[in-house]
Amino acid sequence: MASQLFVIDPIARLNPAKDSSVALMQAAQRAGEQVWVCTLADLSAADAPGGHGAWVVAQPLESRPEGQPQAGEPWYRLGAAQRLPLSAFPRVWMRKDPPVDEAYLYATHLLELAERQGVRVLNSPAALRAWNEKLSALRWSHLMAPTLVASRVEALAAFTAEHREVVLKPLGGRAGQGVVFASASTPGLRALLELVTGQEQLPVMVQAFLPGVSAGDKRILLVDGEPLGAVNRVPSGGEFRSNLAVGGQPEATNLTDQERHICAELAPALKAEGLFFVGIDVIDGRLSEINVTSPTGVREVERLGGIPLADQVIERLL
Repeated sequence: MASQLFVIDPIARLNPAKDSSVALMQAAQRAGEQVWVCTLADLSAADAPGGHGAWVVAQPLESRPEGQPQAGEPWYRLGAAQRLPLSAFPRVWMRKDPPVDEAYLYATHLLELAERQGVRVLNSPAALRAWNEKLSALRWSHLMAPTLVASRVEALAAFTAEHREVVLKPLGGRAGQGVVFASASTPGLRALLELVTGQEQLPVMVQAFLPGVSAGDKRILLVDGEPLGAVNRVPSGGEFRSNLAVGGQPEATNLTDQERHICAELAPALKAEGLFFVGIDVIDGRLSEINVTSPTGVREVERLGGIPLADQVIERLL
């Protein structure tokens, strides 16, 4: 039986009703694959026949039907942990949630050892390091709202004065965390800019505010460069942020011609750099972010769109 390894956060933290990693694991199991799981701490490198190789202490996982707990039991069963070469797994999913910290980066180097031995790592470790989820979108700045990345307060303040209303984004943020709305008339604007840049020590992204965000921020999931599903996330409770993690409400959606155009422009680079499973964010027809580390939204697309997205992803992979 072929196997797929999922590098994830501790399994007990995953919510089967919402987590895209669980959806992918269950789809792999339905496709006849044996699913194994591990965390970053379970990866290692050591001498092996033929040279230095990557290893893992992993456990086989069996999902219960529909992934739902039964009689108070968890949605999964874990087998005994085994120490195995990573090369024992033809396909390895790197699905550890951000932050992209030292532990995450070192794990990508260990996964790259396995990649050199013929393992397919999803997404490519080199691309995970290179594609910051805010900065990578700048390759297609013509598809974005007016954007500046800078550390200097003077430059950020001038951009804000020009565009009147802006959004400030930390480059290492996730799920809308740390994203701040500001305007040219915001009291203490310069103090705010000093704070978000750590006294001009860290660059931040500032973008012209798009009022169209009130109609939603669309998450589009691309598999091997092709958009297979999307969900619109609508802000609620007076928020301008639409991320599901901060209370955004998901709703069914279809892609516009402009959104298909954005996907088509990105596809060649995504495929060339080994980014098999990607989630892009589009607001009012403008590219906002390119999520490559652990894209979410599979469950929402399946529930609202009525399509077996996770099964389609695994089918494309196999």
